Amino acid sequence: MTWDGNIRRATADDAAACAAIYAPYVTDTAITFETEPPTAEEMARRIEAANLRHAWLVLEVDGAVVGYAYGTEHRTRAAYRWACDASVYLQMDRRRTGGGRALYTALLAILAARGYRRVMGGVTQPNEASMGLHRSFGFSDVGTYRRVGWKLGAWHDVTWLQLDLAPDEELAAEPGELR
Repeated sequence: MTWDGNIRRATADDAAACAAIYAPYVTDTAITFETEPPTAEEMARRIEAANLRHAWLVLEVDGAVVGYAYGTEHRTRAAYRWACDASVYLQMDRRRTGGGRALYTALLAILAARGYRRVMGGVTQPNEASMGLHRSFGFSDVGTYRRVGWKLGAWHDVTWLQLDLAPDEELAAEPGELR
């Protein structure tokens, strides 16, 4: 199976589909540390918030949303404003089909166009598929938080990775606006 689909900006109308994609990651895996699947209303709020300064994209195949990727604030302190976090989720049966790569390619281009200099990814271990995806884009390991999250009856490590989106030159504008 390949991703052969369309990538577009998400809207609140995509919230139910995104919530349905995300729910099994919440309930059945340690990939995310959320323990209760968000409602469609909460997912709509997240989509709208991400689209204000970062981006939330969906992958459609035959008119159905089968995956999404988004950027969010890395940390709240002002000096971090040129850094952001990125995540990608696909329907469970669509992993390793190229959809995650396509979504990340589009997302990283938008984040760079919005003036972000660094993008971070946090990967719960073990997750070789996600580590491989991040490394294929040039993300480098920053470090691992050991036994930082308790979920599904076990402690889990999270490895953080970082990608430089733009060179370190004098900052001309605040990030978040499309240029």
